[in-house]
Amino acid sequence: MTGTTAQPTSRARSWWGWGWADAHPDDAECAAMGALLPGTLARPLPVPRVGDLGIANPAVEPPGSLAHLVTADPADRAAHAMGKAYRDVMRALRGRPGRIPDLVARPLDDRDVADLLHWAGERQVAVVPYGGGSSVTGGVEYRGDAHRAVLSLDLTAMDRVLEVDTEGRSARIQAGTLGPSLEDQLRPRGLTLRHFPQSFEFSTLGGWLATRAGGHYATGRTHIDDFVQSLRVVTPAGTGDSWRLPASGAGPSPDRLFLGSEGALGVITEAWVRLQERPRHKASAAVAFTDFHQALRAVRAIAQSDLSPANCRLLDAGEAALSGAAQDGCAVLVLGFESADEPVAARLERAVDLARSHGGRYEAANGGGKGEPGDAAVSAWRSAFLRMPYLRDGLARMGAVAETFETAATWDRIPGLIDAVRTEVGAAALKATGHPATVNCRLTHVYPDGAAPYFTVLAAGRNGDEVALWDDLKAVAGEVLHRHRATITHHHAVGRDHRPDYDRQRPEPFALALRAAKGALDPRGILNPGMLVD
Repeated sequence: MTGTTAQPTSRARSWWGWGWADAHPDDAECAAMGALLPGTLARPLPVPRVGDLGIANPAVEPPGSLAHLVTADPADRAAHAMGKAYRDVMRALRGRPGRIPDLVARPLDDRDVADLLHWAGERQVAVVPYGGGSSVTGGVEYRGDAHRAVLSLDLTAMDRVLEVDTEGRSARIQAGTLGPSLEDQLRPRGLTLRHFPQSFEFSTLGGWLATRAGGHYATGRTHIDDFVQSLRVVTPAGTGDSWRLPASGAGPSPDRLFLGSEGALGVITEAWVRLQERPRHKASAAVAFTDFHQALRAVRAIAQSDLSPANCRLLDAGEAALSGAAQDGCAVLVLGFESADEPVAARLERAVDLARSHGGRYEAANGGGKGEPGDAAVSAWRSAFLRMPYLRDGLARMGAVAETFETAATWDRIPGLIDAVRTEVGAAALKATGHPATVNCRLTHVYPDGAAPYFTVLAAGRNGDEVALWDDLKAVAGEVLHRHRATITHHHAVGRDHRPDYDRQRPEPFALALRAAKGALDPRGILNPGMLVD
């Protein structure tokens, strides 16, 4: 199978906020949400317009040989100026998006990428690789003034599944392929990558690889790393392919150098990835807990069993209420199993029994039917999960702080870590705003040796100073994570926002090696400056 591509959509993306422009809450819905959170604005901030940004003319022009790949359209440049974090949305709403790229390039193949990097290096133009633009850590913007101009390198024109090996269940796919297109091109073969981050609709294979993205599934292959057979990477120092292998013990892995490199070392243009058959058997259930710490022990028991649930997502009482999964003050454990070749009801029943043995109250299992209470809780959570980024943007328009961050730690640290984040971030928000904040937690991924807590923070803003407030709260959270030796990010990448905490987390000898790699592969320092190393 070669050369397959999916049909593009004509639906418009939002340049300033999450997702589709027509899916954002209207003014009335924004106001209704704001009314539930003390200290918000009386009316929503207006939706920002590109025409109000006063975008300057580009500081450089591409050579004629590359002009067909490049645009200086103001709307296109504005849409590539930032990612989709709260601080990005808020800066756009306040008309302060930061440095807007001078040009946007859409290469069609590796040769185009190499030629663009060569030109940028000669002209001292910073190059920021760009996939779907869903970064929530400042990964796709340029900060500073050390470069003459900025080029946003949008890879989404490189969007094809080039080969499928059905015997080895793997495929060679271009890095600019968005999640839905990738799956559409694999579907005729009955295969799937089975990697579904919340940003799936708006992110690319290359973005997942460059950020070591986590998918939806709670156990097993949780990160994109687990699917990689080989990578093709274009750097200013040359282009290279790693061998396509099922496994290898030949020295440090070349793929590992570029997984998580966030465009600082090279541009990932293709990857061979492992595929799976599409699941045919599914079952899910919701289990309620009156004691969150008992629920943590239940999740640990399930993670340390051999059951391997596809979903094992624990919502604390606040998160359960926010998602509509429960309104009675209980925590809710959402369990799900799936398989391509055998029924999974027995595995679900065993997991529910483990949860019950730790104080869980069984709501109802869904073995494929509809209309059962457990099915309603699972459906409510799933709908809220997909809708939440749009609601966050609606709250931002009301001047509220509405953002998330995630981490991972070993089981012995998890209870204390969660309690400390809730307490200390909540106290900092109260001190800064005079209003109590909501700090909710859910476990998104679970492992035999630990878990990934994911926190939601809802707080009143400071009118006109919302970004600084969120930065202050995030700094408090970072201190808690560092104290508990919890990673600064489980799956959202380092970006520019997490850089100070990443510098504290990594060993110094590794930082030394990373700086050397940066100097060797990008000697003129044009690739995503400020990412990972200076």
